[in-house]
Amino acid sequence: MTALPAQNPRSRPLGVALLLLATTLGVARLQPRLAATMTAIKLREDVYLAPPPTILRAATLGYVAAATDLLWAKLLVEYGIHWAERRSFPDLNRYVDSLLTLDPKYKLLYDYVDTMLVYRPIHGTEADARAARVYLERGVAELPYDPEVWKHYGQFIAFLAPSFLSSDAERNQWREEGARVLTHAVELGADVDLTLAATTMLGRRFGERDAAIRALSRAYALTENESIRAEISAKLEILQAGQVRDRAEEVIQTIEAQWRKDLPFVPRGEYLLLGPIHDAATCAGPASAFRRECATSWEEATAAQMPSSVSAAP
Repeated sequence: MTALPAQNPRSRPLGVALLLLATTLGVARLQPRLAATMTAIKLREDVYLAPPPTILRAATLGYVAAATDLLWAKLLVEYGIHWAERRSFPDLNRYVDSLLTLDPKYKLLYDYVDTMLVYRPIHGTEADARAARVYLERGVAELPYDPEVWKHYGQFIAFLAPSFLSSDAERNQWREEGARVLTHAVELGADVDLTLAATTMLGRRFGERDAAIRALSRAYALTENESIRAEISAKLEILQAGQVRDRAEEVIQTIEAQWRKDLPFVPRGEYLLLGPIHDAATCAGPASAFRRECATSWEEATAAQMPSSVSAAP
């Protein structure tokens, strides 16, 4: 057998050094190209994978609630990622439209849609503020008796959205409309404290004294908190509406006396929702339509006790 030539022990370190040098040169040559490719990938728009809203509901195969929650979770994740990477989020409106297609009464969306639009990465615009208002108007249309949705809508157009508008006249218009929406939210059950801010805007900024008086008188009748009643009373005094406050107090006493007589075991708020209770036999027939004891609403039952500026609808 022919013997293999012996390897020189000194050649091994040299080979390792050459391999290391070749690897380093390869990385140095490829790294700029790979970095440029990665940057281009990060700067590209994302691919929106959900089907168009027109066929999205059918694509859920009946699992509408699960698909809605999944899409909402995906929206939150994508919104956070785009903020962290400081990238624009052009697909935001697509997500919102898809969610509304799946469930137009999805309340979580109405709680956050204005924030997502006007504070979207990188920044919101006047068009985003207008779009947010449209979505919130959809919310109060879908959930007309939810005070929180009305409150959120009123706060947005009264306090947040005007800063995105370019027209001073339109800013004032939105603030006035927001104040009126807030008073309606209180009527539906939102915090009475909102009335104080809304009526300040109506009475001082826009000169809507009668509207402010109506809102305050209703809030006075709705709240059971004596400190809030005292504050509302002070504002009515400033508006020179002491008579309105006295009439409102009479209405409160009338309603509460009727409440204690009819259903004292029912909470006051729920009794107000039930409306006046009357005897069906006594109020049968068209002749009883205009009798006070046969009134079908508190407005009718107390109309004679309230001045016209209060009993009229806003």
